[in-house]
Amino acid sequence: MSLKKVIACIKRNKNFLVTTHTSLEGDALGSELAFYGLLKALGKNATIVNQDNVPYGYGFLAGLKHVKKFKKNLKGIKFDCFVNLDCSDSRRCGQVYKLNKDNKPILNIDHHISNEKFGEINWIEPTVSSCSEMIYRLFKELRVPFDRDTALALYVGMVTDTGCFRYTNTTSFTHKAVFELLRYNINASEVYRNIYGNIPFQDMKLLAKILPTIRMAASGKIAWFQIKRALLNRRAISLDLTEHTLSFARAIKGVEVAVLFRENLDTKNEVRVNLRSQGRVDVNKVASFFSGGGHRTASGFVIRGKLREVIKKTLNKIRESLK
Repeated sequence: MSLKKVIACIKRNKNFLVTTHTSLEGDALGSELAFYGLLKALGKNATIVNQDNVPYGYGFLAGLKHVKKFKKNLKGIKFDCFVNLDCSDSRRCGQVYKLNKDNKPILNIDHHISNEKFGEINWIEPTVSSCSEMIYRLFKELRVPFDRDTALALYVGMVTDTGCFRYTNTTSFTHKAVFELLRYNINASEVYRNIYGNIPFQDMKLLAKILPTIRMAASGKIAWFQIKRALLNRRAISLDLTEHTLSFARAIKGVEVAVLFRENLDTKNEVRVNLRSQGRVDVNKVASFFSGGGHRTASGFVIRGKLREVIKKTLNKIRESLK
């Protein structure tokens, strides 16, 4: 999809509803806030509505007061265009999708290779580091200047989706963009501390219980963890421990794929599986086999079944990919 069509859509519409996927993280939130700032700079009206709350660790971002949480009785939102950011399929934004009951045109901006192109206008860039990097390009194409708030939001999106610029999706363009954004009085060390160096003590104790569950498979090429419902029961968890947990597995010598299996606390016999690859294995293909998706090096899916059965099926599928 031509970027020109995206720009034309923005120019011809006045009111926008902006959303992203459930369990949002840095790139989802950063791209939303920056896109909101872009629209306001162009004299447009915009409302951000998400299925879930703003995640722990991101309270330092400006503009959070503009982010609404979805409620069934949410009313008074008028829009000409429904914008999905960082969403691979329409279901990933949760019940927010129901707000588009009048079937307004959908603008779908995403960088997941598994994107289902569900919008009237689809701008999909699987080789780009993050959705935030795509919004950065929109600023440049529309010649809208950054302010510190939008620069910080975009920087956060790029930092989180590149694993602090460690992942293979980091390109020279990513670094050029960050070079420009850092000029807007952004304290990189402070951003890192807020997102990654701010784990509450109780969550760290939980992480200490998860780490001993690590197991190896495929002659040390797969490392995996499991989180059972009993471990999570009645615990108020401040942050998503997925990335913190998987980072330990990825650091093990010889590991090609890291996996986290987590039983759903609210639904019995439902497991969330997160997959991370060092680059050789395309974990998006593994996730797609189980009706999930994501990126070549970071994907996931939710599946019905008992934990032991899900682990067995998933590991067997990964073994096939290692051949």
